[in-house]
Amino acid sequence: MSSMLQPQIILLKEGTDTSQGKPQLVSNINACTAVADVVRTTLGPRGMDKLIHDDKGSVTISNDGATIMKLLDIVHPAAKILVDIAKSQDSEVGDGTTTVVLLAAEFLREAKPFIEDGVHSQNLIRSYRTAGSLAIEKVKELAVSIEGKSLEEKKSLLGKCAATTLSSKLIGGEKEFFASMVVDAVIAIGTDDRLNMIGIKKVPGGNMRDSFLVNGVAFKKTFSYAGFEQQPKKFLDPKILLLNVELELKSEKENAEIRLSDPSQYQSIVDAEWNIIYDKLDKCVQSGAKVVLSRLAIGDLATQYFADRDIFCAGRVAEEDLKRVAAATGGTVQTSVNNIIDEVLGTCEIFEEKQVGNERFNIFNGCPSGQTATIVLRGGADQFIEEAERSLHDAIMIVRRAMKNSTVVAGGGAIDMEISRYLRQHARTIAGKSQLFINSYAKALEVIPRQLCDNAGFDATDVLNKLRQKHALPSGEGAPFGVDIATGGIADSFANFVWEPAVVKINAINAATEAACLVLSVDETVKNPKSESAQGEAAASAMGGRGRGGGFRGRGRGMRR
Repeated sequence: MSSMLQPQIILLKEGTDTSQGKPQLVSNINACTAVADVVRTTLGPRGMDKLIHDDKGSVTISNDGATIMKLLDIVHPAAKILVDIAKSQDSEVGDGTTTVVLLAAEFLREAKPFIEDGVHSQNLIRSYRTAGSLAIEKVKELAVSIEGKSLEEKKSLLGKCAATTLSSKLIGGEKEFFASMVVDAVIAIGTDDRLNMIGIKKVPGGNMRDSFLVNGVAFKKTFSYAGFEQQPKKFLDPKILLLNVELELKSEKENAEIRLSDPSQYQSIVDAEWNIIYDKLDKCVQSGAKVVLSRLAIGDLATQYFADRDIFCAGRVAEEDLKRVAAATGGTVQTSVNNIIDEVLGTCEIFEEKQVGNERFNIFNGCPSGQTATIVLRGGADQFIEEAERSLHDAIMIVRRAMKNSTVVAGGGAIDMEISRYLRQHARTIAGKSQLFINSYAKALEVIPRQLCDNAGFDATDVLNKLRQKHALPSGEGAPFGVDIATGGIADSFANFVWEPAVVKINAINAATEAACLVLSVDETVKNPKSESAQGEAAASAMGGRGRGGGFRGRGRGMRR
């Protein structure tokens, strides 16, 4: 009797939501598969695009897994893990963001029946980790190196990798055109790792084919004063002076007070201001520079002064553009115009101002250090150009990765089928339950070719059966076979130049396996309601305080001095 009357022990605050055990795990798995279903249809060359409309009214059309995941405002704590792996895949490799989300969700989907049957999740995690490391070893073994080839061969190989990436994007129709552009841009920046050395400028109007690559720097014409039109707009081998100095008449900043005893002295003070700016301008001219760029304003006086001396100037140049000009031309940005020596001046083969669409661009071509490139993108709608920029970013990342880790594997689901076959074979050698778990991991890998077929409107079961039969050939000649998007059958992905860098696959398998194991290892979620309401109250009181303070301030101003 006494045991029944014992008071209930309250550990957590009232209203705390805790859910634990098997139902919690299953609910987390369901949440992750629901997220994956959003991006599922964007995979591959026949993938559909998503139109995302946010509360501010801006519209984004995208095919990029990471972009879609970022724009979806996901609140479920377990599903957020998938957003994080998509972001990490994007920053690390640039492509394969949809792949990584799909794989993680599929691993979880395959684990769900085991969890429901009462298998302990740690057993699953152990088997998945083993399978993941086996899969990565197999990718490395199947990868083909593109080292030691001539520059021309390497260019065409890298172009194939870029074209594979671009084929699933909006600009897939012009993939050869853009692939060669991307490869040239990446080769231009050489070993420099900084991505911002490749500038992408967007100009609405024209069609995609009007896009072009500048082996140097291009930026939009800056705000200009009268006298600008009298300046020459084209130079051969000019010297370029880069400044972080304002070339404008300055009135005294600190409200200085000057007492004069004689009115004639006033003129000397006015002259002093003019002399300061003329002295600065003279020094710029004496340096021998023909193009003067500054991050700060270049006033109307300076513009006219330079125009009279056949010098081109542009003020208020964006900082990143100025940095790229400095890197390309070999110049150094100066914070003073005193003692300008030849070493700090940049140079390029040809500088010109060109009309692109309805914008005018300043273009520096044939730069000596050649460590920058600019892609000027043209296209009809703004959203289209935005998506083209995201697609090119993916392609640039892929080509950079392929140059560094110069191994590629067959795309089009070929590598996934081959790893799946290898893991099924390996599973047969294992006694015990883990045989089933590794088998389910192998089955999950087939989601990539299956989804490629579904998105293209082919019969996935039919194609997958053909692929399994081909990959099961004892000679191993079926290893490079993947889905043929053109015909709906199967084809040798290597021969069709559907390649992707091995590092994309390795990273995707790694991240997806880790994410699946992470979700499987969570068995309880504790949600504290008070912390949420406390945040709301704090925000409200802060707003109230601000309003009250404002009231006092108003009263203070009206008082008599």
